[in-house]
Amino acid sequence: MGQELIRRRTVLSLIGAAATGATLTGTAAAAPTKARKTGPLSVVYIEVNNHSMLNAGKYVLTGAGEQVFDIAVIFAANINYDGTKAYLHFNENVQNVLDNVATQVRPLQQKGIKVLLSILGNHQGAGFANFPNQAAANAFAQELADAVNRYGLDGIDFDDEYAEYGVNGTGQPNASSFFYLVSALRQKLPNKLITLYDIGPSAERLSYNGQSIANTFNYAWNPYYGTWSVPRGPSAKSRLSPAAVHINSTSASTTASLATRTVNEGYGVFLTYNLGSVNSSSYISGFTKKLYGRNTIYTG
Repeated sequence: MGQELIRRRTVLSLIGAAATGATLTGTAAAAPTKARKTGPLSVVYIEVNNHSMLNAGKYVLTGAGEQVFDIAVIFAANINYDGTKAYLHFNENVQNVLDNVATQVRPLQQKGIKVLLSILGNHQGAGFANFPNQAAANAFAQELADAVNRYGLDGIDFDDEYAEYGVNGTGQPNASSFFYLVSALRQKLPNKLITLYDIGPSAERLSYNGQSIANTFNYAWNPYYGTWSVPRGPSAKSRLSPAAVHINSTSASTTASLATRTVNEGYGVFLTYNLGSVNSSSYISGFTKKLYGRNTIYTG
């Protein structure tokens, strides 16, 4: 999944980046109050098939030593299909993180980092956009809420890729499915984060019957690394990341340009992907200098 995803999302466009200060909304599981840096929120996806979630907590800014990353995303759980209905599935690596939240997640939350679970299609025909009715959407929302509550996570990230709508006799995307799913999840998780990776049929269907779930999301971000594109989702710039960076793969010049544009245009989030175990402080400093005016230190 990793290399295919990197190819899909990495576009070599030398376009700028942008964002300013934003307030992190939602509540971390038993997280202490931490002093926060001034500037955009930094989000990082970690492919747990290959890397440890703990990498997200190993980078701090020079000076007061605030954490570089505000949100870390476990990539990724799946929406699967059993021949009758969609269900939430964890591969062995995601399950390992969840079974070991005391050592893999809590240390991040104790540093003030929110930890989300990304949900991704799995080539089985089930997706967020083809629940046949409101009851089915509500049932899957309950599975998501149960996972967040069971493991003490800070929310859910929706990534509508690789569903392969229509296979295994599943339906095509419909107008109401994602609306019902997100609305139900917000009711079940009123104080948690719900975020949108702006891709796929679901992201194209944020309104239904005259109502919109766009502002139900806490944050939304551009899915194509190395590019600038304002995502669908919340109306406030403080909750959007038009910039997207693949760590150590997007060029340093593009990364710096995207970060500069984020600040200059007043956006409040900066998205990064695929943080590994190697010391990437030099690369990360390339965007933290633009976002926060400070370099990054690797704490190991």
